Amino acid sequence: MKRLIEQLKEDHDLCDGALADLIESNEPDDALFAAADAVRRAQYGTDVYLRGLIEFTNVCKNNCYYCGIRRDNTKEMRYRLTPEEILESCESGYRMGFRTFVLQGGEDPHCTDDFICTLVNTIKTQFPDCAVTLSIGEKPRSSYQAYFDAGADRYLLRHETASEAHYRKLHPPELSLTNRKRCLYDLKEIGFQVGAGFMVGSPGQTTRELIADLRFLQQLQPDMIGIGPFIPHHNTPFLHEKAGTLKLTLRMLAILRLMFPYVLLPATTALGTISPIGRELGLKAGANVMMPNLTPRRVRQYYDLYDNKICMDEEAAKCRACQEGRVRGAGYRIVCDRGDVCRSIKSEKKEQ
Repeated sequence: MKRLIEQLKEDHDLCDGALADLIESNEPDDALFAAADAVRRAQYGTDVYLRGLIEFTNVCKNNCYYCGIRRDNTKEMRYRLTPEEILESCESGYRMGFRTFVLQGGEDPHCTDDFICTLVNTIKTQFPDCAVTLSIGEKPRSSYQAYFDAGADRYLLRHETASEAHYRKLHPPELSLTNRKRCLYDLKEIGFQVGAGFMVGSPGQTTRELIADLRFLQQLQPDMIGIGPFIPHHNTPFLHEKAGTLKLTLRMLAILRLMFPYVLLPATTALGTISPIGRELGLKAGANVMMPNLTPRRVRQYYDLYDNKICMDEEAAKCRACQEGRVRGAGYRIVCDRGDVCRSIKSEKKEQ
């Protein structure tokens, strides 16, 4: 395993068989995590970038089998934040040092292109030193272009799985992997900093699917990669499925850092949900982004993509302070910065 880790660290790639050996290894992951941490420190030092997450609507027209805000979950309390509420969240976040705001929501037909463009333009006007990230699903290319022209900097769209057969197990017939990939390439061509990613341990996933995800990401070359463990929700068809494990999620984070030294890699809320120290372990496995929640408390509990999601009842300031303490305790530091991707790959020797 040491030889494979060193090869991956040096070449940023392995053949499928070697990747499978690394993913399925029974050996401790200490060497893998140490290599990933060394690469992230060479690339980004100990900096951890904060993204202020604003979950502005939990209305979604889609019916993905794994998602708690899926259309057919009639027990969900639906909400939409007003532009005024979203701007108040941005103002609060700005005072706390956030310089990126992530507007995330379901694919809500009420949120038209005009609504999104006006909102993005207003945020960029009021906070010109901040980046705006959108995470609102699949759209026509013309919509993405309009968001970019309005001032949006980044777009997050997890592909969830790069395997056609596996995609069909997770999504209803009206959704397609081909269209999801089309969206990601459109976003890249337009000029967004693009984020993709996948669930670890989703129903039906094997090592073969994980390798397919890695190969797709090599083709796409995204700026951000968001992964987290699959966690079931009680009002979905997958309520009885097993959750993804901390061990495999951390292992995949470390592999991603070695394959993509430049990438912005979050230690996700889902990691913190399956382990009290999951996010800290994620940082030590190569992650360098965290996303404290700026969503107003009165609605935060209704953006429940999966069961037992943490930080549902914390004030934004408390969430921010908590994460700063966690980051410091893990040996890193939070910086008040937009945290743009640094694509020039640095070596440990240069850093030293």
